[in-house]
Formats: sequence, structure tokens, C-alpha cells
Amino acid sequence: MYNIAVLMGDGVASEILDSAVCVLDKVSSVYDLKFNYNYAPIGGRAYDETGTPLPDKTIEACLKSDAVLLGAVGDWKYDTLPPELRPERALLGIRKRLNLFANLRPVKVFDELLYSSPLKSEIAQDVDVMIVRELTGDVYFGEPKGIIKKTTLDNREIKVGFNNMIYDEDEIRRIAHVAFKSAKMRKKRVCCVDKANVLDVSRLFREVTTEVSKEYGDVELSYMYVDNCAMQLILNPRQFDVILTGNIFGDILSDEASTICGSLGMLPSASMSDGKTPFMYEPIHGSAPDIAGKNVVNPIATILSAAMMLEYSFNQKSAADSIYRAVRDVLKDGFRTRDICLKENKLCTTTKMTELIAEKIK
Repeated sequence: MYNIAVLMGDGVASEILDSAVCVLDKVSSVYDLKFNYNYAPIGGRAYDETGTPLPDKTIEACLKSDAVLLGAVGDWKYDTLPPELRPERALLGIRKRLNLFANLRPVKVFDELLYSSPLKSEIAQDVDVMIVRELTGDVYFGEPKGIIKKTTLDNREIKVGFNNMIYDEDEIRRIAHVAFKSAKMRKKRVCCVDKANVLDVSRLFREVTTEVSKEYGDVELSYMYVDNCAMQLILNPRQFDVILTGNIFGDILSDEASTICGSLGMLPSASMSDGKTPFMYEPIHGSAPDIAGKNVVNPIATILSAAMMLEYSFNQKSAADSIYRAVRDVLKDGFRTRDICLKENKLCTTTKMTELIAEKIK
């Protein structure tokens, strides 16, 4: 029996989570696994119900579970709330509370969707990159931070905003180990992406990563400045195997890399702790409130996030592989949600895509 906390967020969250649960239920019947779902609110939904985007009961549900499956959060109607009450604040809070310091984002292009990539097919084909992003440090969590008032030399009062980009060597070391262990299971290459020519914190990031690399003699380590990496991901993404980087750089680069696959609706992610708290799985796309309830959202990213959960949290790789194969087979059959659909494809709804994928699992 695997206990899964299902965090119901905003916008399309309920639709894509329903899809993931449907597919997991099929996996359950085929592979004789049992899943117990514990639903809890997060984000705007939680604010509406409890007055806070991350209620204590949601945290408790996560801590009592073996893994967490998260729907997207956020909606324009909450934009006027104070920053501490906005749905997005729940993401930072849950990552911190569960100590989810490592985010893994696989960027893999299905041959059947090469046409949907903005890159030429010969560039996008066979792209298979794992971005390992540190998730609980950097400018998003660094102290001090804030907006203060300052008096200028000519006696004007102006506002000054500041955030602290900060990492200690222990934080860097643990994320580096995640990257190197991931590389050992892949093509044995790690590229450390930083801004060491300008930033002291990046120089430390590079120094500690180099130390850790000595424990992985069969893994090649290279370095690249983040601005060059942003360019190289477009020019030649196949040169990368595992990209290791900090929180803010990883946030930007992983979203850039996701476009190579043609749609945000195709990419899953896993956020990992030190093993003392459950891992969390979620699609990389947002809540898309403009299409919520229309049965048009692409559920594949969330379904593949569930597959990552089976592999990383439950050690059920065969079951996970069955989901990957099912998704690929449905795409081969020509079925598409509207974000990846051409005239010659078979347009289908969220519900239909989910049913087709579930039927293929065996």
C-alpha cells in the first residue's frame, strides 16, 4: 500500500490530477499495487477554504504520505492579495517544509512531436537532458531581503529592493551528489552552470562541485556560464546530459529547455528530499485558469510525473516504464490535445487522452 498526498491546486489542477489518478488506478490493477489517495488543498483553493495558501492540515497530509502529487497553483483573481497569501507562496513553503532541495526536470523529445518543437527537427531529435536544480536556497530563500526606503544624497526618499543570493557548501555538496548520481545512470556527464566570472556564490558553487566530482571518477565534469548555457540549449541541446545549477538559474533554464519539447504540457518533474520526508511530483506548467474546466488541457506532464513517482519513490520501474510506453504509443497513434495538434492528427479532450493512455498500460 502506497499512500499518496494529492494536493488540489488551482485552475486545471483538478483535471490533470484526475488524469494521473486514473492512470495510476490502471497501473494498480495491472501490477497488483495499491494506492491510497489523501486529498488536501493548496494555493488559491486552500486560501478560499482556510484563509492561507498552505494550511497545516496539508503539510500534515504530506508528512504522513509516501509521496506527494501536486497540481498547479495560481490564478489571476488572487493577484491583489498580499504576497504572503498568494497561491505561489505555498510552493516555496511546501518545498521548505518537506526539505525538497533537489528538483529533477527531464527534457526529452518524443520523435512523434518533433514538428511541435520550435527548433529544427535535426537539432531537437534525440534530445535527452536532465536538469538538476537546487530548490531551497539562492535568492528565493536568502536573507536578508525586502524593500526599504533610502535617502539619496540630494535628500530624496526612494525605495530599494534587495534579495540575498546565498549558498553554503553543505547545500551545494548535497545537490552536486544528486547530479552525479543521476549522471551515473545516464551518459556520465555533468555540466555545472553558474556565473563564476562575476559572482562569489558561483565561485563557491563551482569549487564544491569540483570537490564532489572526485568521488565520481567515471563521470565527466564540465563548466559553463549561465548566459552561454541559455544559448547552447538552443544551438545544440544534445551536447548536455545532466545540467547542475542553482535555484534561480535552474528556474530559468528549465523553462527555456521545456520549449524544445514543443509544449509545457509534456514535461514532468520530481522534487527530492534527503529521504526523511516524501518526494513531490508535479508538471512544470502552471494552472492555466483561462482553460480550466474546458477539458482541453494536456494531462501528459502530470501523468509522466506520476510515472516518476513510481520510479523514484516506490521503486516500481516496470510500472513507470509502462506509463512511458503508453504515452508514446498513444502519440504514435496520432492522438493529440490541442496544444500539440496538427490538422492531420486526431484531436482529443483531456478525458479522452487520459482514457487512451490508461488503455495502453499493460
